[in-house]
Amino acid sequence: MSVESKMTACVLRGIRDLRVEQVDVPGPEPGRVVVKICAAGICGSDVERVFTKGTYHYPTIIGHEFSGKVVDTCGEDKDWRGKRVSVFPLIPCMKCPACMEGKYAQCSHYDYYGSRRDGGFAEYLAVNTWNLLPIPDDVSYESAAMFEPAAVAVHALRQAGELSGRTVAIFGVGTIALILAQVARAGGCSKVILVVRSREKAELAHKMGWPDVIDSRSEPLQQRIKELTGGRGVDIAVEGCGRSETMNEALLAAAAFGTVICMGNPVEDMSLQRDAYWEILRKQLRLCGTWNSSFKVSHNDWELVSALVQSGRLKLQELITGRYTLFQAQEAFDDIRSRDRLHLKSMFIIKGEEK
Repeated sequence: MSVESKMTACVLRGIRDLRVEQVDVPGPEPGRVVVKICAAGICGSDVERVFTKGTYHYPTIIGHEFSGKVVDTCGEDKDWRGKRVSVFPLIPCMKCPACMEGKYAQCSHYDYYGSRRDGGFAEYLAVNTWNLLPIPDDVSYESAAMFEPAAVAVHALRQAGELSGRTVAIFGVGTIALILAQVARAGGCSKVILVVRSREKAELAHKMGWPDVIDSRSEPLQQRIKELTGGRGVDIAVEGCGRSETMNEALLAAAAFGTVICMGNPVEDMSLQRDAYWEILRKQLRLCGTWNSSFKVSHNDWELVSALVQSGRLKLQELITGRYTLFQAQEAFDDIRSRDRLHLKSMFIIKGEEK
């Protein structure tokens, strides 16, 4: 099919300087194909880049959660033409020690769609074939655009090892936490406890079918954890807020020999209470960090996400709370930042497709 010469894109030209512009459509190169973007999710990090953090250079087309269809290729990449794909946004250098071991998320010199180079808030994007994941025909573009946060959730839980029969508490209820809860259930966890900090989030979690929800602002958190786990505490505690308070709570909630997974990006310097630190020692807790996701290795988080979605055990579209066109970009970001209502995943629907 022919591709237009100009396209609409959401361009960040500086902090608080977000513009919808007409820019040149990229072309294919050997090893790089043109993807027609169909759906692109707005991550919390995108909101930070627009309002406070910025990107690594300007102008930048932001967005790193997206899916679409390959529409232009060259050379030996012609077999990709017409394929429906999701995109792993991290571009490893393939030369550093981490890359040599297949640990691409720990690459020393990585590039990244949507922050270090142009990303998916546009009608088209040139993408390295290495970064493409074909998606099944019965998986929607909207779901496929959420493979990135879903893979982050899968990767976090992998740090805990075997899930079957174990109990898990997730501190902080946002998009990734609600995906993580589904993955825990699909993995055979005997109990999934969601810890929230507001009545609105507690009500949302209950409406989405999660019975064991604790509002730590109004309930005795540690007492409720003990009640729900037969006095033991949880086998796995996931800290998803990046805050001192929830980190301390997670350590106190963990059972002896349990695992505490540090997933939340820190919003400021963090500190541990002495009693919480004692918990690490006395209960011999295992603390794990988690970062990004695994791709193109034997434990491919993205392939597992695709399989879970296709099987119906992971439902991503139900987490979408806002849909916008690219021309509504500023409205979308303002809506998310205003906090007038609870937002989970907002998404740009860019090119209409059948799925």
